[in-house]
Amino acid sequence: QLQLVESGGGLVQPGGSLRLSCVDSGDALDYYAIGWFRQAPGKEREGVACLSRSGERTAYADSVKGRFTISRDNVNNTVYLQMNSLKPEDTAIYYCAGDGLCYSNYVLNGDDFPSWGQGTQVTVSS
Repeated sequence: QLQLVESGGGLVQPGGSLRLSCVDSGDALDYYAIGWFRQAPGKEREGVACLSRSGERTAYADSVKGRFTISRDNVNNTVYLQMNSLKPEDTAIYYCAGDGLCYSNYVLNGDDFPSWGQGTQVTVSS
């Protein structure tokens, strides 16, 4: 089972950028499709982006298309979420999830991902 750890969160001004990282302590990340989800206070969990095991297919929530990019570095056992042009409404705890689904036009569903990290806080504020 994957043991996922996120990092890279923090406080950033609107319009700024952050890059989140997700690693697996068992060094098996490259065998699984990976997703990023987020949850803001008082709101439901939202799927943000996913990447297929091969890295050939991605899917993004409409709210982040054109601003966020998910990528994989199998040599370093890491999946990244590059977040640009950040907005206050991007403020949330961001979670990495594994062993799920990802294909073009897939609408991320957390129920499809059995392995989860502890999350990293992203705050977008001036």
